[in-house]
Amino acid sequence: MRNVTTAGIQEIANRADRLYSDTQVGAAIDKLAEQISAQLCNKNPIVLCVMNGGLILCGNLLTRLNFPLQIDTIQVSRYQERTTGSELQWNSYPMLELRERTVLIVDDIFDEGATMEAIVKHCKGEGAVEVYTAVLVNKVHDRKLTEMKADFVGLEVVDRYLFGYGMDYKGYLRNAKGIFAIADEDK
Repeated sequence: MRNVTTAGIQEIANRADRLYSDTQVGAAIDKLAEQISAQLCNKNPIVLCVMNGGLILCGNLLTRLNFPLQIDTIQVSRYQERTTGSELQWNSYPMLELRERTVLIVDDIFDEGATMEAIVKHCKGEGAVEVYTAVLVNKVHDRKLTEMKADFVGLEVVDRYLFGYGMDYKGYLRNAKGIFAIADEDK
């Protein structure tokens, strides 16, 4: 990663547009939890957190799910701290046995859909009987690489480069309280 300094990252954060406040994101996570609970409360699911983007959503969501479940992680990415996607890079797989289980995949964003589609395919290939998907953000545009749609969506966003609540800018700003879009000059 070239030319990235903490001062430069802070400048990018300062120029960004806030699309959703921390309070609005919290309300969206509440809504996700209600929908997921209604659908999965009796299914003993494995909640599969997609690292690193899904970490913040998953942590916030899990405390709102008041039913038996297990937690695991998977790490696969198309971005690798860049601002454009490339080939999928698989870094880790779930440790729990997915065979004959219901799986809920939790990630930060559904952008073009390639990553989520590959993870769903992996889970089904491992014998999961049902696979559901939950994302904090669905990016609205016509560049989707799949017909797939997330089962549970917290917020719809415009087609801009986003950060906050797990979404990053060159590996930074995942921890921003809210959802932000970088300024056009910072693309």
